[in-house]
Parts: sequence; C-alpha cells; structure tokens
Amino acid sequence: MPVSAPTPDQLKQIARQVGLSLTDSDVTSFLGLMQPSLEGYNVVDQLPDNLPPVRYPRGAGYRPGPAENPHNAWYYKARVEGAKDGKLKGKTVVLKDNVMLAGIPMMNGAATLEGYVPDIDATVATRILDAGGVILGKAHCECFCLSGGSHTNATGPVHNPHKRGYSAGGSSSGSGVLVSIGEADMAIGGDQGGSIRMPASFCGVYGMKPTHGLVPYTGIMPIEIYVDHTGPMTATVRDNALLLEVIAGADGYDPRQYSPRVHPYTQLLEGGVSGLKVAVVKEGFGLPNSEPDVDASVRRAAELLRGLGAVVTDVSIPWHLLGGALWLPIGVEGLTQTMMWGDGYGLSRPDLYVTSLMDKHRGWRQRADELSETTKLFTLFGTWINQQHGSRYYGKAMNVCRQLIAAYDAVLADHDLLLLPTTPMKAPPMPGPGASREEIVQRALEMITNTAPFDISHHPAMAIPCGMSDGLPVSMMLVGRHFDEPTIYRAAWAFEQSGDWRRM
Repeated sequence: MPVSAPTPDQLKQIARQVGLSLTDSDVTSFLGLMQPSLEGYNVVDQLPDNLPPVRYPRGAGYRPGPAENPHNAWYYKARVEGAKDGKLKGKTVVLKDNVMLAGIPMMNGAATLEGYVPDIDATVATRILDAGGVILGKAHCECFCLSGGSHTNATGPVHNPHKRGYSAGGSSSGSGVLVSIGEADMAIGGDQGGSIRMPASFCGVYGMKPTHGLVPYTGIMPIEIYVDHTGPMTATVRDNALLLEVIAGADGYDPRQYSPRVHPYTQLLEGGVSGLKVAVVKEGFGLPNSEPDVDASVRRAAELLRGLGAVVTDVSIPWHLLGGALWLPIGVEGLTQTMMWGDGYGLSRPDLYVTSLMDKHRGWRQRADELSETTKLFTLFGTWINQQHGSRYYGKAMNVCRQLIAAYDAVLADHDLLLLPTTPMKAPPMPGPGASREEIVQRALEMITNTAPFDISHHPAMAIPCGMSDGLPVSMMLVGRHFDEPTIYRAAWAFEQSGDWRRM
C-alpha cells in the first residue's frame, strides 16, 4: 500500500500530539522536506517481502462443529503431512492458534483477528513437518493469550477434559485438552506467564517451558519478546523430549535466541534420579489460594522422588514471592507496547516481521469493545502507565529481575532441580453466563503465582502430573538450570515410570 503525505491539517494534529507549535509556513516547509522520505518508503513498498517459502502442500481444512468439538478445543482442522520419514514419523501434532500455518486461518482467540490467514509456516511447524510429523490443525487459545483460564476465547470457553464446566487452563487451553483426550499425540503451546504449564496442570499432561530462546518463536504472534516462550505439550515424557528435540535450536531469525544449547533429549532420559539433588521451594506452597490437597499431593511426589534415590531437601527462596510483581511491568507494559500499540511486533529487533499479521491486527483499534476483559484491562493499564511514567518501571523491573535470577541460581548451584506445585490449585469452575468482570479477570489470573516468575528468570520449567483429587489432576513443577532440560526430563521420566500418576 503506497504511503501518502499528510494534509496540512493532519500534520498540524500530529504536531500537537508531539508538542510542536507550527505556523502555516512551518507546515509547508515540513511537507516539502518529507517528500524524499515518502519516495523512499514507496520504493520499499514496491519490493517483494522476504519471507521463507512454504514447503509442504495442504488443503483448505474446515472448522469443526459442536458435535465434533464438544470441548471447544479445536479452532480449525487441516491435515498437513510432512516428510515421509523422520523422528516424528507416525506422530500427530496440533498447533496453538497463535502459531502460523500458511493458508490455514488463525484468530489467536480474538474476534478482531478472525479471518486472518497467514502466509508463512512458523519455524516450529516447518521443523515438525521436516521430521515427518503430521499437523492436524489449530487448537483454540485464550484471547491474545492473555489468560490462565480457558474462558476468554471469542468463540466461547474451552472445557476441562476431566470435568465439564471447569477450566482447562490457559492460554494454551485447546492444546492441553486435545493431548489429554488423545486427539493429538503432541501439541505446541506458548508460555509468557505459565501458558504451557497451567493448562498442562489442569488437563493432566506434560508441559515443558524451555529455556528462553531454546525454541525459535519465529512465525508465532508475540506478546513481549522477553517473556515469549514456545514448547511441547504431550501425554508422555518421551514424546515431550522428542518434540523438543525436533523444534529446538537457532533458526537465524529469532533475536530471542542467543547461543541456545541443544541436547539429544530422548537419549538422556535413562539414568534415574539416584543422588539427584532436589530443592523443594517453601514459597511455592501455602499461598493464600493454595489448596491443601494440591500441596499434599506435590509433597508426596517429592517423597516418591526421594524413594527413587533423589536427595530431597526443603529450601527457602523469598525472592520467588516477588516474581509475580516483577513480571507485571515487563509483561503488561511489554504486551501493551509490543502486541497492541506495536501491531503485534513493535520495533527495534531483527525479527521476521509478518506484515500481513501486522496489517490485520491494527484493526483492533476500531473494534476494541470486542476484546476480552483481560485484554482490555492490560491495554488500559499499560497505556496509562506509559503515558504517566514512560518505561521506567519496565526498566527497573528488568534490572531487579537479575536478583530474582541470582536467587534461583544460588539454590541451583547446590541442587539439580527446584520442585513446587505448578499451580496452587486444581482446575476451578469457569465463570458462568453473566459473570462480573471482576470474576472473569480473577479466574484468568489467579493461578500464575508459581509459573510467571520463571518466564522472567528464563529457567526451564516442566509441569508433571502427579495425582488426582476430586476428579481433577494435580501437577508438580520441576525447574532446572538454564538449558538443562535433560535433567528435568531424567527426573520426569523416572517419576513417570514409577507408576500411574492418576493413582498416586
């Protein structure tokens, strides 16, 4: 779309916004001076976009109806077959609906994005197909991924696979459900505040948030570059390690990736936990919204690891309780400036910018009333903070965050893993029809206490189902050193092999 010059009145309005007082002669002067820049922009406009090619054919797919989609976990079904052989031969995978799959609609849970069709495959999608996997389509997620519940998708709630009317967790809600009910072997989730691990917790599946930058985020709609993670959700530990093995590693596009250390994860599952030092983090238990049965089940899981030979000790990390507060300026201001006002990408990084998404997403400004209550809240609050204080709190939180990282690293210097509940509660009931905004927001954010700190500390963290209570799963979280996913997998594999988690 060609760039045109502003009219004199438009330029005067812009001048007022930036605090300039322009005379009519100033306006004429600036309009003349802008002309060479306009011509340069229009040269760029005429150049073909430099996007990676789409390598595998696919049909149009379809949107399944209620009879085929009783949990509302699917957004779009579209079978895409990859290479004839590879590590994922025989495996089926579903993508969270913020992951681009060329030619297949993507709405990222938001009414304002519905109708968008990406023109590229995300790097993770290409790698899955290159490895012989079959992509089955797109799983519903929360509106712009801004909820830990499963009730903010514009098409309606995603129901827990174990108890209808209860949360499936978010924001990767559909991914957790489809793996749990066996409609896909594997799923890709996304995690900025816990959005892989929280639905894994509520649905009873394995969810790995890898070290920041281990898996390329290219072709996935960002929230905020510092907290964007993507990773595997699966029904078994081995499948989780296998999918990470396929999707990990630098892709040459994603600026989140700084010297990622990749391992042959499936080859490192064996070995057991004898002598492994596990630190049970006191501050992860007994929170104001902790459920006693969840705390008790996770402590039993820790004892099971002790019985398998691990050295299990209690530790205190007071900084953990400050992690949520530190996450807020980074997450809220970052998402407001990057995802919302920045049209999904923002500026100042050498990313792969999918301009078709940026063009479509700009339309939220004319349809803001259709956004979810959490998206409205964060956009309002983040915009207010920016207008009143600029970015100082984002910067200060980033500075102080280094102390949080150091606190975790100090314990991990003497221990191999941290252990705590993934979520302090089991899946809660979802807000009913006519629920207040207050209840909708509460049910979206109440479960992130233990997960969000590791999105800003960047440590790998995995949700591991460890029991059932009142018909709903309970999950423990294991956290490791940066890029030490193999140790997490080794402990998770030993735990999984020790017995059926549903009967623990």
